[in-house]
Amino acid sequence: MSQITRPPEDTPVLAAPVRVSEASGRGRSISRFKQRLTPYGFLTPTGVLLVILMVTPIIMVISYSLLDGVITNKNPAFVGFENYAEVLTNPVFFDAVRNTLVFTVSSVVVHFAIGLAFALMLNSPLLGDRIKGLFRVLYILPWLFTVAIVAVLWRLLLSPNGVVNYLLGAFGVTDGQTEWLASTSTALAAVTFINIWSGYPFFMISLLAGLQGIPRELYEAARVDGAGAFKQFRHVTLPQLRPIIISMALLDFIWTTQQFALIWMTTGGGPIAATEVLSTFTYKLAFTRYDFSVASAAAVLVLLMSMVLAFFYVRHQKARD
Repeated sequence: MSQITRPPEDTPVLAAPVRVSEASGRGRSISRFKQRLTPYGFLTPTGVLLVILMVTPIIMVISYSLLDGVITNKNPAFVGFENYAEVLTNPVFFDAVRNTLVFTVSSVVVHFAIGLAFALMLNSPLLGDRIKGLFRVLYILPWLFTVAIVAVLWRLLLSPNGVVNYLLGAFGVTDGQTEWLASTSTALAAVTFINIWSGYPFFMISLLAGLQGIPRELYEAARVDGAGAFKQFRHVTLPQLRPIIISMALLDFIWTTQQFALIWMTTGGGPIAATEVLSTFTYKLAFTRYDFSVASAAAVLVLLMSMVLAFFYVRHQKARD
């Protein structure tokens, strides 16, 4: 019989493969963990900036709105919702809400109407390329000016001795001495007109891009079915532009409700609160009356209104995606 040789007792048989398997398993776990953390590493700088520049000021303003004398007193007293009650019982606040709604709704509606009309014209095959290029430059000019330039320009144009009064007086429309920005009957309409003039290119450019993205086959199929120009616009153009129109309208509504610089540099919220909006109302509480607690309460109310609009915008974007 042959004798079977046994390996020495100190010779490892299965230990090495087990250790290699455990080490490779730990390496894969660490690699997967790093892969999961990598996106958060890229988002960390943005998250830190959001916390510092957005979350922290919001928390501070909310805390200020619950205190009394946050700037003048070293130890401000907790007053709860008294500052909110003072804002909501202030008649100027409701004037500001009404003016904000009139200013915003009028601006958004006319922005859409003018922007769509100019976009359709610039997308029309009836105009040559050179004429389209010229009109694009002219129509987009108001969007290139800063708010300060727009305010100064229209204050000069609408002054009693300005160009607008001269032309209207020459054609016999008015007496040529209208105080457009200093009269309670015309100030809000004048400021709304200025905002419309400076903001319609945003709609025009967006809608023009949407028009150029509509397939030509849809219009050809509509013509084959006997649809005229109006039916093509109603059943082809508008449905294709609906997502863009809703997105632009919500964005414009949010931005216009927060308009401050234009109104402050043209009328300052006057005369007699005729153009007072929520932004100028809050600013005056803080830097005219130096009542930062009540101003913080007003700012929180504006924030809540803006969050409602932002909710509908985000909801629409999710539904669109």
